Amino acid sequence: MSPAPEIEAEAEAEAETQAVHDFAGQRLRDAEQMYTKGRRELVMLLYEYGRPATILQLLDQGATLTQSSMYRNMVDLETVGVVQKIAGGDDRARYELAEELIGHHHHLICESCGLVRDVTLETEPECTLDKAFDTLAEAEGFVTTHHTVDLFGLYSTCR
Repeated sequence: MSPAPEIEAEAEAEAETQAVHDFAGQRLRDAEQMYTKGRRELVMLLYEYGRPATILQLLDQGATLTQSSMYRNMVDLETVGVVQKIAGGDDRARYELAEELIGHHHHLICESCGLVRDVTLETEPECTLDKAFDTLAEAEGFVTTHHTVDLFGLYSTCR
């Protein structure tokens, strides 16, 4: 008899969380840095938030670090490739887990309220974009390693 679906889902979530921590810990060790309790908390807050977040939003989620410690640790996590910083439509930086952890995606960024939403393209349009970027890069003698696309505009509630 197989375990109840709730137990399977819980075990899967725990395994996914552990994989995120393993990735972060390895990236930090590779850079000869420690995966401290504070950094672990930031990674978990970003994971649980599920979309790009400002430091203030993470503080509202119950972060125990001071704001200045959060910024310092976020810089370290960004430097080793655990998180990436996203410029929003306002003056606040947002952070999210690295693409290796959450998958390839793009962003819709509201220039009024600053909301940043993750969006994923279907395979065919994504491949078309990749080919177009590769063609453009090749014409310039440039080799691409990856791309990001951030679309700026206004959500209907902000027009």
